[in-house]
Amino acid sequence: MSSRKGRKDAARVVREQIARERRRKRTLWISVGAVLVLVIAGLIGWSVWSSQQSDEFTAPPGANDAGTGIVVGSGPVTVDIYEDYICPACKQFEQTSGATIDQLVADGKVRVVYHPVAYLDRYSSTDYSTRASAASGCAAEGGKFTEFSAALFERQPPEGGAGLSNDELIDIGAEVGLDRDAFASCVRDGKYLPWTEHVTDEANRAGVSGTPTILVDGEPVREWTPENITAAVEAAGR
Repeated sequence: MSSRKGRKDAARVVREQIARERRRKRTLWISVGAVLVLVIAGLIGWSVWSSQQSDEFTAPPGANDAGTGIVVGSGPVTVDIYEDYICPACKQFEQTSGATIDQLVADGKVRVVYHPVAYLDRYSSTDYSTRASAASGCAAEGGKFTEFSAALFERQPPEGGAGLSNDELIDIGAEVGLDRDAFASCVRDGKYLPWTEHVTDEANRAGVSGTPTILVDGEPVREWTPENITAAVEAAGR
């Protein structure tokens, strides 16, 4: 009897071990399946978010096909100008070489693409670089991009402060001939904030690491004096 009972007890122990092992494996597979579902859901979510980040922007009238800048002029040589409205060196560039760029446009020699990037938000307490760039998109919508940009550099705020307020940007827009109500609505609604993000992201991807950056037919002009820019344009046009 004891031998038979012992065999039954041993069999029961084996059955219980088998049952526990099955439950452990079942729990493991359920856990693995749950993790896979979360991973797949995460990948799908990231893909959707990434797509939205890269695609959901409205480029202002006058932008190039890639939506990375505002085009001025239609000459055979392309000049890309990457500027940040709070960048002191960009203001210096405009003061020293802005008239040369304007003359090259007027002479039909160049097609200028202005890329108003927002690299220097950390130098203001109100993300001025981003707000000013987005406002330039509103100015482009009203047909006054170059006038508005020139006025922003003339009244460039110092780094480390708040920058110009939206009301001040709107006043400047009205002064250069933009319809105040339409421009104010565009600025306050942040219509071109996603565009500014796109311009800045694409500049980063293109390897533009600072402002101002001047390219003539894709080649950088290391010292952006009027003479160097003119020489680079003439060389590219041969």
